[in-house]
Amino acid sequence: MVLDITFFIAGLLLLYFGSLWLVKGSSSLAHSLGVRPIVIGLTVVAFGTSAPELVISLVSAFKGKSMIAVGNVIGSNICNIALVLGLAAFFNPIKSHPTVLSRDIPLMLAISVYLLLLSLNSTLGRIEGLSLVAGIILYTWYNYSIAVKEAPVPVQVSEAQLPSPEIASRALQAVLILIGIAGVVVGADFLIDSAVSIMTVFGVSEKFIGLTVVALGTSLPELATSVMAACRGEMDISIGNLLGSNVFNILSVLGAAALVRPIHIPGGFVESGLLLDYLVMMFTSSLPWMMMRKDLVLSRANGLMLLCCYLGYVGYLVAKS
Repeated sequence: MVLDITFFIAGLLLLYFGSLWLVKGSSSLAHSLGVRPIVIGLTVVAFGTSAPELVISLVSAFKGKSMIAVGNVIGSNICNIALVLGLAAFFNPIKSHPTVLSRDIPLMLAISVYLLLLSLNSTLGRIEGLSLVAGIILYTWYNYSIAVKEAPVPVQVSEAQLPSPEIASRALQAVLILIGIAGVVVGADFLIDSAVSIMTVFGVSEKFIGLTVVALGTSLPELATSVMAACRGEMDISIGNLLGSNVFNILSVLGAAALVRPIHIPGGFVESGLLLDYLVMMFTSSLPWMMMRKDLVLSRANGLMLLCCYLGYVGYLVAKS
């Protein structure tokens, strides 16, 4: 048991630092090759922060642990909004851009509804997976087009807001990318195997592990990024990173996992209780819209409400398990 916990913690650390190294090396390489910063942000950074969810779901699909794959994505999306965004707002009230309410949140909810419809037959096959992967390509292209049209006016920023220096050496960039990929892959393998062993000891379900512990672990990059952004007053980074991550989780993570191996939900979609978890995900995703619809501000009180929602949901899962 002690060894399983050790491997679990090691897996979390490898996932966290592996994703950071992957983003650092990839963004530096893309920048040195002349790729525009907006493209780097919409592709490399988006992929890097969601790499833990992606690899966890792929490894779970390979090992036939479909409930961990699905639970990881659903739990991570709930965690991103209720816990991570709640913490960020609690540290520093978030002033949102109007397009977040008129475009980004509705789009995220529409994609969540599409996933719900695909899952009603208790299977995500390769055709469904292909449609999700096609969706992330369209979503990235759409965001790129919008970002080009809405190119912001340059503003003065403090030294603390500037990105860390780029890595000049191509060799070091390649090494950092390879180490990052290895860290995420090995960390995912450690996490899955140890989580299953711990699950067996405590007699809890794969779904519970995926929705809670694994989801929280794979959300560490988003948690660190958003809380740091909130403490520095960089609110657009905080909420934009989380909304994009949730869309990326559904479209690319579950899409890629289903393409590799069709995902079957044991016991049925409704009977397994996943329907309720999907509804919680969609309700949680709609809360920021309801809270910010009047003044575009997510207050500390709103952040506390989101945190209470997350604690209540986890408490429900623990009681049910």
